[in-house]
Amino acid sequence: MLLTADIGNTSITLGLFAEDALVEEYRLASDKDLSLEEYEVLLKTLFKDFKVDGCIISSVVEELTCKFKTAVDNVCKINSIVLSTKINTGVKICLDSPDEAGADRIANAAGAYVLYSHPVIVVDFGTATTFDIVNGNGEFIGGIIAPGLNLQLKALNKFTSKLPRIEVALSNTAIGHNTADAILSGVLRGSASMIDGLIEQCETELKEKAVVVATGGYSGLISNYMKRPFDFINPTLTLEGLRHLYQINKLDIISKLEEIAH
Repeated sequence: MLLTADIGNTSITLGLFAEDALVEEYRLASDKDLSLEEYEVLLKTLFKDFKVDGCIISSVVEELTCKFKTAVDNVCKINSIVLSTKINTGVKICLDSPDEAGADRIANAAGAYVLYSHPVIVVDFGTATTFDIVNGNGEFIGGIIAPGLNLQLKALNKFTSKLPRIEVALSNTAIGHNTADAILSGVLRGSASMIDGLIEQCETELKEKAVVVATGGYSGLISNYMKRPFDFINPTLTLEGLRHLYQINKLDIISKLEEIAH
């Protein structure tokens, strides 16, 4: 089975694939204080009933990348692939500095490139809300980074003296009749309006209409407040992109070995 791991700032999302099918999904806290041994114990517990024979890791947390890869490799007796611009990214990265592209964003672009027609805009709701854009030629040309929903809520609480810390919930009206509802409206409805407006601006620059795909935990919630619904909501897009990238890089390795053999 193939293990795909997406290490984000808040959580680590794990997906187990049997062939092309996602059969199990897990979520762990991105805890930089856990030791290598503690991660090994966690992984042994999670995968005690599975035979993992391959792994690809996407990480935006440098302090966890090596530790998590070592834990997976030790537990599963494999050599995991770490996603970066140094391997086959499955899509041409046309950024000013390609090395700046986050691994999760490369996985999103690769997944969108394979699964949807182009151009495609991926809106990913994580710690940050990111846009990853693949143009009509199938090139990853860049995107947008904005504060995520929870980050906005935490910032309002941390940097003001009177605003409370609240959790994400439905915003029933645009006009909040109390402080909590006013905050929810500003964060949820404000984010939805931002996304609507940015999609429109991106399509103007692309000079054509794009397929818009949402992924991440709050995609379904935010769609309630948007003028233009997402064309697709795919909660596992990043994991599916990682699966695709593992397959093409495994083929690259096999091809190189065959060249050496001949």
